[in-house]
Amino acid sequence: MFYKDERLALFIDGANLFGAARALGFDIDYRLLRNEFVRRGRLIRAFYYTAMVENEDYSPLRPLVDWLQYNGYTTVTKPVKEFVDSAGRKRVKGNLDIELAIDAMELAPRLDHAVLFSGDGDFRPLVEALQRAGVRVSVVSTIRTQPPMIADELRRQADNFIELDDLRDVIGRPPREGRPSRPDAEFASQDHPSPSLPPMPEA
Repeated sequence: MFYKDERLALFIDGANLFGAARALGFDIDYRLLRNEFVRRGRLIRAFYYTAMVENEDYSPLRPLVDWLQYNGYTTVTKPVKEFVDSAGRKRVKGNLDIELAIDAMELAPRLDHAVLFSGDGDFRPLVEALQRAGVRVSVVSTIRTQPPMIADELRRQADNFIELDDLRDVIGRPPREGRPSRPDAEFASQDHPSPSLPPMPEA
């Protein structure tokens, strides 16, 4: 699926990847992840997208974003919107699908292969557009959860589907206990309750 001389870019839907890995029972080591795809091709760019809570003394996601910025990732963030639903529960909402799609299409002329870390079916038109531009697209998610984390239409559209669980020994590590609550927008486009913090990469 990969060729050593192909120009490669990673597009990581942070909340979606975190949720898929958590459902499979492991954490993502972002240093190992980047190294793995450096090994697979000529890595042009590795993007990481996430929504973040602002106007707080401390954001539990900030250390991860800072680490990524210092270690070869391009991070794209925007403020999360908080609201109270009809049942009085605090919810968060923050979607970076448009930002990811714009970056992917702008970079497409300089790519041979795009790797999308997300199972969100809203990305199917993006995958199709990248393919029309001559870019092969691999999608990383999982079908080994109930229900599967990847939308069927996205899996069908992709040139390659990479099962996240098969990468466990390459880019994963056991989950850490006692992780603090993360108020940032995991599955934000679906208005899920506040999730928990993704793991910090090893130094």
